[in-house]
Amino acid sequence: MQFPLAFFSFIGLDDPGQRGAYNRWHQLDHRPENLALPGVAWGDRWELRTENRDLASGSAAGEIDYIAMYWFREPVAESVAAWDALGEASFQWGRGPLLPGIRRSMLAFFRPVKGYAAPRALVSPEVLPYRPNRGLHVTVTEFDEPHSAQTHEAHRIEDADVIPALLGQDGVAGAWTFSFSHPQQHTSLPLESRAAAPGSIRIRLVYLEDDPAVLAPELERIAHETGGDPAGRRVLSAPLSTIIPWQDW
Repeated sequence: MQFPLAFFSFIGLDDPGQRGAYNRWHQLDHRPENLALPGVAWGDRWELRTENRDLASGSAAGEIDYIAMYWFREPVAESVAAWDALGEASFQWGRGPLLPGIRRSMLAFFRPVKGYAAPRALVSPEVLPYRPNRGLHVTVTEFDEPHSAQTHEAHRIEDADVIPALLGQDGVAGAWTFSFSHPQQHTSLPLESRAAAPGSIRIRLVYLEDDPAVLAPELERIAHETGGDPAGRRVLSAPLSTIIPWQDW
């Protein structure tokens, strides 16, 4: 079953001293509470490690420390409403999400476009999010004209050339693409993201079985040689590492 909606949060730490507290809150409190909701199919979070920042590029590369995402089940309106209500409840409990030193540069809902699984993964694209990974390679692209012929061609190249080539790389388990739907506008908490036109932001997640930092240069080379994003503006291209509780705090 393809999940109809996903949520992405791009997070930066204004105070690196809050890293441990933020990770403990997210991994031991916030994420488990969200995963227990019937309408949340899955949720995960990855880190752009300090030692890998030189492998990141794009206008947002210096702003991102973590990316979190959640997948929602039908009925979407009810699933998101329950998730929204949990955010308000956690505020009333004094357990976030308004934490000091945490900057959220994007809080937005995206439509899953298409999933891809490498044959060696032996699972369907829908199973891929549940499959253990060592991290991701994320690409975020903005399109000034999201429904132009040039943007359509960029999407065709990504689907027909770029992603198949990425799937052929050892250490790649699969990929998912997402198209911007709308920003989060929480009913009670002051959590908002900038407005953008539907389809104007594209996210590509490549799920990795090997060290993201080792794979990143080769994945960048493959994407460049097979077409890249000729009509878009690169916002972020970066290796993200899976967070191991306690070890990575």
